[in-house]
Amino acid sequence: MPALFPHSTIIGYPRIGPRRELKKALEAYWAGRSDAPTLEREARRLRETTYARLTGLGLNPHDASIPASFSMYDQVLDTAVLLGAIPERFPDLAADRGPLGIDDYFTLARGDEQRSPLEMTKWFDTNYHYLVPEIGPRTPFALDPDTLLRQVAEAADSGYRVRPTLIGPVTFLLLSKAADGAGGGFDPLDRLDDVLPLYADLLGRLEERGVRWIQFDEPALVTDTPLPDAVVDDAVRRAYGYLSGVAGRPAIFLTTPYGGVGERLRAIAATGVEAVHLDLVRGAVPAPAELALLRGKTLVAGIIDGHNVWKADLGGAVAVLDRLRADGVSLSVATSTSLQHVPHDTGVEQSLPDERRSWLSFADQKVEEVVILAGHVAHPGSADRAIAAAAKVLAGRRSAPGVEVPAVRERAAGLSPSDFDRGGFEERRSAQQAALDLPLLPTTTIGSFPQTTEVRSARARAARGDLSAAGYEAALQDEIRRVIALQEELGFDVLVHGEPERNDMVQYFAENLDGFDVTQHGWVQSYGSRCTRPSLLWGDVSRPAPITVPWTSFAQSLTGKPVKGMLTGPVTILAWSFVRNDQPLADTAFQVALALRDEVLDLERAGTRIIQVDEPALRELLPLRRADQPAYLDWSVRAFNLATAAAAPATQIHTHLCYSEFGAVITAIDGLDADVTSIEAARSRMEVVRDLEEHGFPRGVGPGVYDIHSPRVPPAEEIRLLLERAVRHVPAAQLWVNPDCGLKTRGYRETEQSLRNLVAAAGAVRAAVEVRG
Repeated sequence: MPALFPHSTIIGYPRIGPRRELKKALEAYWAGRSDAPTLEREARRLRETTYARLTGLGLNPHDASIPASFSMYDQVLDTAVLLGAIPERFPDLAADRGPLGIDDYFTLARGDEQRSPLEMTKWFDTNYHYLVPEIGPRTPFALDPDTLLRQVAEAADSGYRVRPTLIGPVTFLLLSKAADGAGGGFDPLDRLDDVLPLYADLLGRLEERGVRWIQFDEPALVTDTPLPDAVVDDAVRRAYGYLSGVAGRPAIFLTTPYGGVGERLRAIAATGVEAVHLDLVRGAVPAPAELALLRGKTLVAGIIDGHNVWKADLGGAVAVLDRLRADGVSLSVATSTSLQHVPHDTGVEQSLPDERRSWLSFADQKVEEVVILAGHVAHPGSADRAIAAAAKVLAGRRSAPGVEVPAVRERAAGLSPSDFDRGGFEERRSAQQAALDLPLLPTTTIGSFPQTTEVRSARARAARGDLSAAGYEAALQDEIRRVIALQEELGFDVLVHGEPERNDMVQYFAENLDGFDVTQHGWVQSYGSRCTRPSLLWGDVSRPAPITVPWTSFAQSLTGKPVKGMLTGPVTILAWSFVRNDQPLADTAFQVALALRDEVLDLERAGTRIIQVDEPALRELLPLRRADQPAYLDWSVRAFNLATAAAAPATQIHTHLCYSEFGAVITAIDGLDADVTSIEAARSRMEVVRDLEEHGFPRGVGPGVYDIHSPRVPPAEEIRLLLERAVRHVPAAQLWVNPDCGLKTRGYRETEQSLRNLVAAAGAVRAAVEVRG
């Protein structure tokens, strides 16, 4: 008889620490300021602090309510290491050489001088990035469970019976890429039967250590994959039929966050897993016939939104839970996704107005909401006071000043088709060639340069009032002078001002647009040690004054080469903010686009000849189901068009996209109608150029040749080979040369050498192309 599933739980919890303790510990270790035992002690302290915090918020420490969802870097990488799935290009780290050490783990994540790291891409429709396993027909597998077993034991020693959390076998293989040389007919899911015995072995080892429940995350089951549905459904039945048949194992809890499973519920229900999580925020509430499929299992209702930060409508949630309970289902209450996508605690955000802070629910508050709703399921009526309080807050939010601004809504309602149309590209190309006179394979960067200690210190001193506005401006101007001089010395063709005034590419705009708030401590992990502070988009959006014009104009005054104006696009501002949930995303996107349109026109009037409107998150918000994608792509592309269409033909519009499967949205990228598009390509070793060739992409494109998310300096020869591959697939007249992304997180020493190598490689390929031409 399996253990009863807990009445209340969460799918995962932030692991970076409420004050980014893990980030600081990781970066100290990478910089050589601490050692491995110190890093592990800090990680253990964070885990134990998390268990204690969740217990204090109402989760039971003894019944597997608390997930063991910690990762030192990335949960997909952790599962790859657990299975010994080490790419063949890392032979010294192969599983037959014994358990992987911490430095080897980080080599896979960050690369070394000789090898690039695993490719990185977005985790479903979130701003989290995962590392992509490389699986081939001969990739060896060998269980390496020491890290997981040690964490289970340390939790037990501290009095916590936690629930180990892993990426499930189907999702692990669906998220993997075929290793180089795997062959055209191979798919990583072909290796399912090879990994299942390792998962089964792990189940037995966990059972021996007293683990009652294990959580297998299977978010790929809520997506439309490139494989036929029947193939994926069969994989689910095979995988969980096999694992549920293991004798002497913990009970299995299968989660399906980020959307609805649809018809795939039948395949899940046909297995012997004991508990099934459904995302009832992004997915539909099951009909009675669907609930009947789950008879004998616990339905874990993901009713609290783990993906956004607004206080829950507890009354609406109770109505859903009451309906499910009335249908006789065995019911537990949970979050819709892991809480790794939201900050820790609203209580530390003392700079926010009290009323607007009351609208928010961060990770800790969401745990409390789960516990309240589970209490109602167990004891109807126990949540009445909390339901009434939540309803009052929601009513106050609807009527608050700034939530609806008539002038903003009237402007959006008055748009016509001409507001989205920039005219023909050929006319623009001729006008831009005459105005800019750029060489073949022009070189540029994506926008930001390293944020130095001096820049960050000046910003902090200005925020405290220890540095005057004039002093702060002078410090930033000094940094801009340095960046412009460096780019001219390196030989770049199109320059940037380096963005020293920006703490974050979205937050900077949020601070200068009406309808937003920013937090002090609302950090969320993006990847590894990289954290972002998403802004809070709570009301109608407008631009009270120009934002970027003074900085761009100052930079342009220092050089005769063109300096790009740098803006963040409307879709990315939405994707990397916590966006109001009381109106369609398209309506909010158009409001943001109109504010950016005003900024584009002001930059143009100030003499800026190239304006980059970054949309790195275009693919990120793409719905996980194909049927929902056309509507999203229509409004997201139109929002970009609205922001940029007013620019004159001679003004060159750039955009930038990163860490996505571009083939899936190549038509939408074309629809953006940007004159030049820069795209991440270094980690994937220029895979995107085939998509561009097959599509016949007609405008300028800069496939990235330098992976800025790794500290390694790519040699000029490596960059040259990437460029030569690009030239084989895309006409040289269309190609630009640039890094994958902005340089904010890098140091100047590695940046200067990498950019020097980039310019040298571009020069070599340019000369070769000109000779051939």
